[in-house]
Amino acid sequence: MKNLGFIGMGNMAQALAAGFIKSNAIPRENIFAFAPNQEKLAKNAALIGFTPMQSVTELAGRCDTLIMACKPYQIESVLTELGAALDGKNLISIAAGWDFAKYQTVLKTDTALQFIMPNTPAMVGEGVLLFEEKNTLSPEDREQVKKLFAAVGLVQELPSSLMGIGGTVTGCGPAFVDLFIEAYGDAAVKYGLKRADAYRLISQMVLGSAKLQLATATHPGVLKDNVCSPAGTTICGVTALEEQGFRNACIKSVDAIMNR
Repeated sequence: MKNLGFIGMGNMAQALAAGFIKSNAIPRENIFAFAPNQEKLAKNAALIGFTPMQSVTELAGRCDTLIMACKPYQIESVLTELGAALDGKNLISIAAGWDFAKYQTVLKTDTALQFIMPNTPAMVGEGVLLFEEKNTLSPEDREQVKKLFAAVGLVQELPSSLMGIGGTVTGCGPAFVDLFIEAYGDAAVKYGLKRADAYRLISQMVLGSAKLQLATATHPGVLKDNVCSPAGTTICGVTALEEQGFRNACIKSVDAIMNR
């Protein structure tokens, strides 16, 4: 990979570009971007460090690897506008719903494809980057792309059939965790903590608990049991959650998405 170009510069593209530059995964002078709102693009370029381009065709002419980061409904028109300019390029799509199979129905050029599903914690270098196993990148280019995305989080390969559930738990999951943080924040405020302190303490607790599980690979149930002393306070709280159907509610939230 020589030059990397972003087609679109929304929040996720900004997070990725900033993460790539901050981690020195790719030099800032090798990152380019195009977005229709040139004024906003210029401001983001000055803030993040990439080079803004005036058209998508100019971007494609400058870059060997392109990241499709525009709105999903814009993709077909972008592909039409680029046309043969995509020949020989690597195209990385982070647009929801645009997996390998969907691109195959509309892409008429000799372009190497890779679908990746990122999530919002990539903005702070703690994302999950799901790589669809089915792709047409060369082995060398794919390893390079994986190394690049690893700069902003955990890279995980999944077969096409599991990208949906993987994307649901990692892409929608942050909203569920945020709801959890907000709810426990309300409880803490109810009993006297200032809201800012409550959110900071609870968010750190969530972060620490997640890191402990990742570091030890211990079953979450075991980690839960380790905190629950006989006749103690924690087991009382766990019992209250179970009485309210906490785990079933979590599963149902995923069912609602998968069966929508």
